Amino acid sequence: MSREQAQSILKTIEGRGYRAYLVGGCVRDLLLGREPEDWDIASAARPEQIMEIFGAAAFPTGLKHGTVTVKAADGAYEITTFRTDGSYSDGRHPDAVKFAKTIDEDLARRDLTINAMALDSAGNIVDPFDGAGDLKRRVVRCVGDARERFREDALRILRALRFSAKLGFALDPATEAAALAARDTLHTVSAERLYTELDGLLLAPGAGQTLAQYGEILSGAVPEILPCIGCTQPGRWHCYDVWQHSAAAVAALDLRGQDTRGVRVLCWATFLHDIAKPLCRSVGPDGAAHFKGHNQRGAQLARVILRRLKAPAYLVDGAVGLIAVHDAPLPADDVGILKLLNRSGAIFLRRLCALKYADLDAHANTPEVAARRADVAAFERRMNELAKTGCYTMRQLAVNGADLM
Repeated sequence: MSREQAQSILKTIEGRGYRAYLVGGCVRDLLLGREPEDWDIASAARPEQIMEIFGAAAFPTGLKHGTVTVKAADGAYEITTFRTDGSYSDGRHPDAVKFAKTIDEDLARRDLTINAMALDSAGNIVDPFDGAGDLKRRVVRCVGDARERFREDALRILRALRFSAKLGFALDPATEAAALAARDTLHTVSAERLYTELDGLLLAPGAGQTLAQYGEILSGAVPEILPCIGCTQPGRWHCYDVWQHSAAAVAALDLRGQDTRGVRVLCWATFLHDIAKPLCRSVGPDGAAHFKGHNQRGAQLARVILRRLKAPAYLVDGAVGLIAVHDAPLPADDVGILKLLNRSGAIFLRRLCALKYADLDAHANTPEVAARRADVAAFERRMNELAKTGCYTMRQLAVNGADLM
C-alpha cells in the first residue's frame, strides 16, 4: 500500500464529483513523519456509488457501516462514506449509522483528536479538533467530552493508553480523569478486545512509562494490578514499589534477537512477573518485607489472568513458565547448565536471561544487584557456548540405539 495509490483513489472519486479524504491514523502518521501502515479513505460518495466508480475492483466489505474495499495492485483500501453514529446502548457498537454530508461530521464521531484529522488530494488538512496541535503538545485527548466517549465504548480507555505507549504521549488531564473514573466499566468489554489492546500497549516502545503513569486506570482491565501499587519492597535491593518496579522492568526489557513469539512472551511475562508479590508479602523480625513463593504463586496467577483474557496458548505457557523461575538461581557449572539446557532448551533460557536482566535493571543500583547481573551474564555466555558445542539431548549423542544393537 502506498500514498501514491491512495492519492490516485482520492482523485478518481473527486473526478466523479465527490469529496474524498485520507482519514485517521495515516494522517496522524504523515504529520509525525512516519510511514503509515494503512490508508483509510472517507468520502461523500455512497457505497453503491463507490461500487459503480471502481467496478470489479470494489467489494462490499461493510455496507452496514458504509464501507467498500477497493483492491489495487499494492493492496486493499477501505473507503467509508461520511457518517455519524447513533447512541451506543451495548457499549460497543452504535445503534444506528447515518450517512453525513461533510467530513467535519464524520470526524466528530471519532475517539481521539490525533485520529480525527483528514487530508485531501491537494494536501489540505481538515482538523476541527486541533489534533495537529495535540501532536505538537504530545498529548492524547478525546474528541469532545471524554466521559461521553468512554461511555459509548469503554475499550476506548485502553485505546487511549495504547496510543500513549505507542507515541510516548501523556493523556490530556480531562481524558485521564475521565478514564480513571470509568475504569471499572472495562469489565463490560469482551476478553478478546481487552487482550488485543493490552497486547498492543505492551508491545509499544513506551509501554513502561505508560504502565508507570496509568496503573490505576489499567487496573480496570487487570484488577490484580491494584494491590501492587504502593506495595513496598526492601531498600537493600529495591528502589520502587512492586508496580513501579514492574513498569521499570518492562521499560528496561531488551528484545533484540527475539522472534515474534519471543517478544510477546517476554513482554507479558515481564508485565506479570511480580503480580503475586502482594499476596506473598510478609515482614521479618528485621522489619524488611519478604515475598517467599512469589515465583510459583505468580505463575499460577498469571495463568488465571492470561486465560481470562483468552490469550493464545503459546503465550500462556511461555509467560507462565518464565514467571515460575524468574527469580530462581542459575547454575554456574557446566553439568548444571547442560542439565538445564536438556530440561528447558536454549530458546527458553535466552528468554529467561532477558527477563532476569530487565528485572535486575529495575532494582536499586547496588553492588549486590550488579553481582547478580554479572552472574546472569556469565551463565548466558556459557549456556550459549554449550548450546552450540555441547551434548545435552539424546538426539545429539554420537551413537544411537541402532548403533548399540
